Amino acid sequence: MPTKTLQIPTADGRADAFAAFPDHGARHPGVLLYTDAFGVRPELEERARELAGHGYYVLVPNLYYRHGPAPVVELPEHIGEEVRPAVIAQLMPLVEAHTTERILRDADAYLRFLAAQPEVSAGPAAVIGYCVGAALAMRTAAAHPGQVAAVAGFHPGFLVTDAPDSPHRLVPKLTVQVHLGLSENDMSSEAIGELDQALDAAGVGYTTEIYPGTVHGFTMSDTDAFSPSALQRHWDRLLPLLHRTLTRS
Repeated sequence: MPTKTLQIPTADGRADAFAAFPDHGARHPGVLLYTDAFGVRPELEERARELAGHGYYVLVPNLYYRHGPAPVVELPEHIGEEVRPAVIAQLMPLVEAHTTERILRDADAYLRFLAAQPEVSAGPAAVIGYCVGAALAMRTAAAHPGQVAAVAGFHPGFLVTDAPDSPHRLVPKLTVQVHLGLSENDMSSEAIGELDQALDAAGVGYTTEIYPGTVHGFTMSDTDAFSPSALQRHWDRLLPLLHRTLTRS
């Protein structure tokens, strides 16, 4: 499986990124993958490789590139509950510094870069996000109608907030199909209802599903939240979504 370490030109500098793609010469649909709060690391690189094995060019940018190359914060090999609070405390200033304005400037650069890669076929991309990345995926799709065909978010955070530009308020701008895979503790039933109501009103094709027996972070095998069965369910939902929405050459 070919992989590359890349530098993406952005309005604010250069974002380091990891890319994986199939090893035969054809061009493939592009997928922009936003990481969880822990950022680019072997877990996400392996996720990109596995997805590339299904026929996609997968780009995984370092969300925190303004603060240095990945990993910006030193991460243990396994992020157990005993170290998680300390790691999150280090990361929260970086998450908070990643404002909506920065998110949108970066999204422009990432999609432009992805479309320009010689291994990427013409047509819209998909955007996937884990944890905080799910909100970034929704913002990216809303800001680029026609350029994004699918959004998938897993154990998402910050989709429904009180902010005037909360992702759920951007739903009318979406021209995508959506799947959201939630843990049992990601969102309140009221928040899920508000999000579903917005998606229904906008006529967006979507599924919102609570994966049973899960906690936040269930797809990540380098954390205590990991659930093998939920990770498989994630693939069972994600791969059909990509297959039916992305144009293959």
